Parts: sequence; C-alpha cells; structure tokens
Amino acid sequence: MTHKHFIPAILWFLGILVLLCLPGSAIPKYPWLAIIHADKWIHIFLFCILGILLNHPLRYSRYSSGQKKQWMIWVMAGGILYGITMEFVQKWWIPNRSFEIKDILADSLGCGMAYLIAYGKGWQKVV
Repeated sequence: MTHKHFIPAILWFLGILVLLCLPGSAIPKYPWLAIIHADKWIHIFLFCILGILLNHPLRYSRYSSGQKKQWMIWVMAGGILYGITMEFVQKWWIPNRSFEIKDILADSLGCGMAYLIAYGKGWQKVV
C-alpha cells in the first residue's frame, strides 16, 4: 500500500469539500428533485464512493486481516465525522446552506455501505 493508491480518494475528498461548500444560490432548485430526495441520494453516493476509495488500497496491503478490518472501521468513522463536520461548516460559514440531520444520516449510510462493500469483497483478508 503506497501513497499513490490514495490519490483517487484524496481527489474525491476534495471534490466533496468543494461541492459541500458551494453557496446555496449555486445549487439548482427543481421541485422534482425535492420529491425524489435527490440531495440525500447524492450524499449517500458521495460518501459511499469516498469510503470505497479509502478502503481500496487495502487490496495491496500486507496488513493482517484484523488490521484491515480496523482500518475499514476507522474509514467509516472518519467519513461519518467528515459528514457531521461539513454540516456544521454549512450551517455557520456557507451562505444559504443549513445543518440537516438527514444529510448526516445519508452520509453515514454511504459510509456504512462502503464498509459493507469492502468487507464483502474480502479486502480485509490477507493477500
């Protein structure tokens, strides 16, 4: 597991940061998007991909299966903490954005899905 394996995850992390820091006026508002809860689906997708990208380097690691599982749990917890932090950032510093518990739940669901995907693919097993 080398630093280059984390480049996609770092870029995705920064992309999420940019998207979540956009002012509310920069986000298109269509009534049908609210009906299908598109915002929550986007949060789930963004954080699931982040978790997958952060766990993917485990495939190249010689860590023990216990260490890999612990890594995946830390990635999930870190992703959830990142989502919570960004909600507070939106509340206090981003114009026309607000704090939403449902966004935190969607972020957490995405992180949990990433954990299940990585675990299901056997990335915690020793190579």
